Amino acid sequence: MSKDFFQPWLVKKDSGFNLEEVKTLPAEAKDFDADTQDMKPLFDKLNKLQTTLYAGKSRGLLLVLQGMDTSGKDGVIRRVFSHISPLGVQAHAFSAPNDEEKRHDFLWRVHRKVPGRGDMVIFNRSHYEDVLVTRVRGWIKAKTVESRYKDILNFEAMLHDEGITVLKCYLHISKKEQKKRLQARLDDPHKHWKLQASDFEDRVLWSDYMQAYQDALAATSTDNAPWYIVPADSKPYRDYFLAELLVHTLEGMKLSMPKPTFDLSKVKLD
Repeated sequence: MSKDFFQPWLVKKDSGFNLEEVKTLPAEAKDFDADTQDMKPLFDKLNKLQTTLYAGKSRGLLLVLQGMDTSGKDGVIRRVFSHISPLGVQAHAFSAPNDEEKRHDFLWRVHRKVPGRGDMVIFNRSHYEDVLVTRVRGWIKAKTVESRYKDILNFEAMLHDEGITVLKCYLHISKKEQKKRLQARLDDPHKHWKLQASDFEDRVLWSDYMQAYQDALAATSTDNAPWYIVPADSKPYRDYFLAELLVHTLEGMKLSMPKPTFDLSKVKLD
C-alpha cells in the first residue's frame, strides 16, 4: 500500500476529529477475503524487514495496540506475528497495575518493557490506559489527564530520539460488532476465561470511552509517534491492514543489514 492509503486513517494532533464518524468497516473491508488473498508476499516482506531490524541493531520498534474489549488485540498479535521470526520480538500485556506498580509513576511499568535497538515490542494495552480507564472511571481529575498527555509526549519523544520508532494503533470496532463478539464468548465455554466483569461494565460506558479515546488520540498523535485508526469490524481485514502498516513503517525506518565483520572474499571452503 502507498503512503497515501494510510493518510485517512492517520490522526493529526489536535485535529478535532470525531472518532464515531470514522468507519469501522470500510467498503474494501466488506469484500476482503483472506482465503483468496495471497498474503504470502506481504508476510515475507514483513519477515525480511524484521530480520533486518534485528540484525542491524540500530533502531527499535514499539507497536502500541489499544482498543475496546473484543477489538482484537490478542488476535492480531497471533495472526500477524506468527509469520515472522520470534527472534527480537516480544509482546507485553498490561492489565490493572499491581501493588508495586501503583507505588511508582504511571510510566514506570511500561518504560521497563520498551524495545532496545534491534527489537520489536508489542504493547497489548499500554501507558494509555492511564488516560483512558482512569479518566472514564473518575479515578483521576481532568487536570491530571492533561498533565499525563504531556508526560506521554515527552516519553515518546525521548524514545524517538534514542532510535525507537513508536507506532500506535487504535483498533476501531463498532458497538454492534462488540455485542456480537461478546455473545460469541458467552456461548462458548472455551472462551469464558476471556470474560471479565469490566468487559460489560465498560460497554455501558461506551460513549465515555469514545470521548476519552478521541481526546487522547488527538492530543498525542505526532509525526514521530503517530496514531492510526485500524478498522476492526472485519478480523481478516484488520490483520491485513496492520501488516501493511507495519511494512510501511519499517520501510520508512531506512533499515540496512550490518556489514560483515571480516573479509568474506578470503573464505575458502574445503
